[in-house]
Amino acid sequence: MDDQRHPPSLSRRTRAVHAGIRRSQFGEVSEAIFLTQGFAYDSAEAAEARFLEAGPDEFIYARYGNPTTAMLESRMASLEGTEDAFATASGMAAVSGALMSMLRAGDRVVSSRALFGSCLYVLEEVLRRFGVEVAFVDGTSLDQWREALAPGAKAAFFETVSNPTLEVIDIAAVASLAHAAGALVVADNVFATPVFSRAVEQGADVVVYSTTKHVDGQGRALGGIVLGTRQFVRKTLEPYMKHTGGAMSPFTSWIMLKGLETMDLRVRAQAASALALAQALEADGRARRVLYPGLSSHPQHALAMAQIGSGGTVLSFDLGSRERAFAFLDALRLVTISNNLGDAKSIVTHPASTTHQRLPQAQRDALGITPGLVRLSCGLEETDDLLADVLGALPA
Repeated sequence: MDDQRHPPSLSRRTRAVHAGIRRSQFGEVSEAIFLTQGFAYDSAEAAEARFLEAGPDEFIYARYGNPTTAMLESRMASLEGTEDAFATASGMAAVSGALMSMLRAGDRVVSSRALFGSCLYVLEEVLRRFGVEVAFVDGTSLDQWREALAPGAKAAFFETVSNPTLEVIDIAAVASLAHAAGALVVADNVFATPVFSRAVEQGADVVVYSTTKHVDGQGRALGGIVLGTRQFVRKTLEPYMKHTGGAMSPFTSWIMLKGLETMDLRVRAQAASALALAQALEADGRARRVLYPGLSSHPQHALAMAQIGSGGTVLSFDLGSRERAFAFLDALRLVTISNNLGDAKSIVTHPASTTHQRLPQAQRDALGITPGLVRLSCGLEETDDLLADVLGALPA
């Protein structure tokens, strides 16, 4: 197969279409789907040699690797600026795999407190259950990071833009503190998106995405990916993932490859709509607060502009009470009530009663997840139609 490599000098938008292509002898234009769980060998000696050390275009079992999945991994690594990548069955398989593969009993991980509910579960319940020490900090406080990392940590973990309160973490500053303490930086970069991300350049060692979100971007399939050095991906992560079974299916990999071709266009259009909605809601005044990194009123606005250059595709706003939030959601006609984000369709959710429902009230209060908080992911609808639907539902 022909592995066409494309230089980093090409724009991300171009690499999202071309990077990592492996063509078969048939010269297909669209990436081929290799729907096979196993691979044949010419001889017993060839099988032995491949199990000993597989070459770049040699595969053993779909749980270990697959040509279609390898194309996705190469393309994502090219976009993110990493040496390698491993595609997983879901975003949470990526998060848990990245952390579980590198940590063992007695190790210490320091994490920002503002996280998606499932990420909190992995840290608070799963890692602690296996003897890993976990310390939580206010992700925007460098003093807290410095103090928590000082005793000696193996990893620092954070969402570069937190879900759902949209706190922006200073990647370069936290990475500097983590590296000084000997810790690897693991960054969940979903809200920043592969379009705007510069996380590796800013100091992240391992970057994690739920490809379910902006990479697919059309609500079709679950997926995730972990990106980092070849040493981390192949020597630390891959043995864990291939033995625990969290690999992405070849068909899903093909869906993600097709999603990457239009991702840049989609994400930029969605971010433009999100900024327009945030500005309109702030000007309207009926929301108690509007949280969007692209607004000058956001506490980390300057950092967000320097770090990712965009406010992203998601905004949150507080309508004051659960009753008002529910009435607003029920009054929407265009925006869909669901708990995904990064979709071609605009989606709205009430975090306190859905994604963060199981958190104790005190913890929700500490994270700023109030009863009136609403999270809205902008889709590809005409911006004026979105504005009319959202502003029209506020009187409810």
